[in-house]
Amino acid sequence: MLVYTVKKEDGGLLLRTLLRERLGLSRRALTDLKAKENGILLNGKQVTVRAVLQENDCIVLHTEDTREDVNEAILPLPLPVSVLYEDEDICLCEKPSGMPTHPSHLHRQDTLANALRYYYRNRPFVFRAITRLDRETDGIVLLALHKAAAHTLSRSLQGGEIQKEYLALVHGALEGEGRIEKKIRRAEKSVIFRRVCEENEEGDEALTLYQSLGTRGGVSLVRVFPITGRTHQIRVHMASIGHPLLGDGLYGLRADAFPRTALHAARLSFPHPRTKEPLSFRSPLPDDMRQVAETLGFSQEELSAFCKV
Repeated sequence: MLVYTVKKEDGGLLLRTLLRERLGLSRRALTDLKAKENGILLNGKQVTVRAVLQENDCIVLHTEDTREDVNEAILPLPLPVSVLYEDEDICLCEKPSGMPTHPSHLHRQDTLANALRYYYRNRPFVFRAITRLDRETDGIVLLALHKAAAHTLSRSLQGGEIQKEYLALVHGALEGEGRIEKKIRRAEKSVIFRRVCEENEEGDEALTLYQSLGTRGGVSLVRVFPITGRTHQIRVHMASIGHPLLGDGLYGLRADAFPRTALHAARLSFPHPRTKEPLSFRSPLPDDMRQVAETLGFSQEELSAFCKV
């Protein structure tokens, strides 16, 4: 349930205008609320969105999910997950490596969806992941806790307002900063493998920025900023410039000692879906990547400083 008190500067606005322009509700979210009994209340009464607002009016939006909304096929299971932040609109959690984000044919009881269904087991919970990570990638995932927040955050994602930063360990000596702007497409005869496009070949536009934090023992620690969000984008782009990620058996060499793709979702910044307040969250480098970096010669002080940049 969202409660909003009309401010002086909002007096005279139509309720519809405030909900769309001030609170950022999408047309679909507004339609959903209008269809729900008592979905939108003004001073305790159900009204149309053409109502004219006055200062100190109280608007209540019943955005919460019901039991009918819940996907009972996603079982609530006590799996390891750390919640960084939560309020009535959003949840940010840290997904461990090895845990898929969504259930699939081969993964029905070991996913982030199962873990959060258990975490929110005392309320109707619908799993709405706004950002997603590959199974081997660990780090921050953003979820919407109701339809209105999901619609707003999805628009923010499409509009480039959600900024992501990853930390990666890559093969080779990579120096300075760089920009990788290469189209990506699905490889022929594969539902998983992606590749960069040849010149004049059709594909999805993809842009990745990176900044090397240093090289030790033939391995570089890199900050990576995917501007677009294509499947396997970081892995494909880094491999395309000759610096595949450690442990990436799909686009690099699984022969190295690292047991998984060395990629960590380290930072997520975005405007709050209701208040529009800019938020930013960080997740420290996981133990397995930190241990490799320390073995290669990065000091604890360096790694701590890099994770705070």
